[in-house]
Formats: sequence, structure tokens, C-alpha cells
Amino acid sequence: MEQKRGRGWRKTAIYTVLLILALFFFLPYLWMISTALKSNQEVVSQNLTLIPRNWHWENFVNAWESANFGRMFLNSFIMAFTVTIGQIFTSVLAGYAFARLQFVGKKTLFLILLSTLVIPFQMLVIPVFIMLMKVGWIDTYLALIVPSLANAFGIFLFRQFFMSIPYSVEEAAYIDGASRWTILWRIMFPLARPASVTLFLFTFIAEWNDLFKPLVFTQSESMRTVQFGLTVFQEQFSTNYTLLMAASILVTVPVLLLFLVGQKQFIKGIASTGGK
Repeated sequence: MEQKRGRGWRKTAIYTVLLILALFFFLPYLWMISTALKSNQEVVSQNLTLIPRNWHWENFVNAWESANFGRMFLNSFIMAFTVTIGQIFTSVLAGYAFARLQFVGKKTLFLILLSTLVIPFQMLVIPVFIMLMKVGWIDTYLALIVPSLANAFGIFLFRQFFMSIPYSVEEAAYIDGASRWTILWRIMFPLARPASVTLFLFTFIAEWNDLFKPLVFTQSESMRTVQFGLTVFQEQFSTNYTLLMAASILVTVPVLLLFLVGQKQFIKGIASTGGK
């Protein structure tokens, strides 16, 4: 009985600490929602309150209409979704090659690939911009998509996952007459669903939140993305905080829903790719 009581108190203490931490990390989002529902006069007043005196739901409509967010959401979705699918495709092929194929310089090439993770994209932007300009892709979807179709992190992720799958699975398929291509896409890739979901979430969220590429590679208003749209509410000498917070909520909701849907596979993918 004493042991059960001790375990009960420990669980209660752990849950209490976790609840306090959750509220602590949720506080900025709560303040963002509160600001989005206030008027400008209430935001800049000295009497700061968490609950708005008057609820201004029209701020969301005004924020949506002020920056043409419909077109920006479409651009962000096309960029993020296409880059994500492209990275999954290239990462599956390269990850399987590093995990299962034998070729000269395999380990050296893999180390060189991993070393590219420490090189920020900003260091490569000038040569990439020159190449895109010469082929006439500036201010197009291709400029936002093609430079990010391959990623060393995704290759590493799938390589680790494929190495955790027993060779007997492939050997049984070989005996049944399956080709390597069939084994990859009909056996190995379905088994790597946690890794696919993990890479999908990482890549989609990163591309959705990316401001650098649209800022450098696009020029017209019709090619801007949602992150660039948030800058509309920040002027040189003033900031419209209510519309900025309302727009930030609109931008955050799709990513939050995506994570909530795939969080189970995401956690499974992280746990299974790191422990061979």
C-alpha cells in the first residue's frame, strides 16, 4: 500500500509539473489570441488584460483581406507540398541506396552528404540565384521548389530506418521473384511510413514558415507566400498588432492541424530511426 501511495504521489507530482510547463509554453499563444481579438486602442493602453473588453472577430476578416491571403495561402501550399513530396521521393531512393547497396566510396560519400547539413542555404543563395536567373525561373514556382527537392536530413532519416528492417524481408521477396525496384516501393517504402510522416511534417512546416526563398526568388505580388504577407502589417514606424496577431493565427492553424493529425507517426518515426 505504501509503495502504491508513493507511486501515486510521484505521478501526481509529474503531471502537475507537466501541466505547469504546458501552460507556460502555451501562454505566448494565448496572448497572441487575446491580442488578435482586441482593438488597437486596447492593445496600446497601459491597462493590459488577457481577456479583451470587446471581442473584435472582424480582425480576422480584415487581416485576410488586407494582404490577399487567399493567393498567398495557395502559393505557400504549392511550394510546401511539392517540395515535401519531392524530398520524400529523393530521400527514399538515396536512403535505400546507402542502406542496402554496395558501391565504392559509399561511406565517404555518406559522410560528405552529412557534412552539408552544417552549410546554411544563405551561403549558397548567390550561385543558386544566378542559375535560376539564367534558366528564367526567377519569380516562378520552379524557383521556390527545385532548389529544395533534395535534403541530406531526409536521406539520413530513411537510411537509418531502412537499416533497421531485417534483410530477411527482402530475401523473401527475392525468392518470390520481386525486383529491387518492386521491393523498394511495395515493401520497404510502406514499412517506412513513420519515417515518411516524420519527413513530411519537418519539411512541410519548414517550407510553410520559410520567408527567405520567397523574398529572394520572387518579385511580383502574385508569387508571395503567407510569411511574406505577415510583413504587410509591420511598417517603418508602426505595427498593427491586432491584424498581425490575427494573421499569425491564420498562418499557424494549418501547420498545427497537420501536426495533430500526424503526431503519432511522427513520434514513432523519431523513436525508430535513432536506435539500431
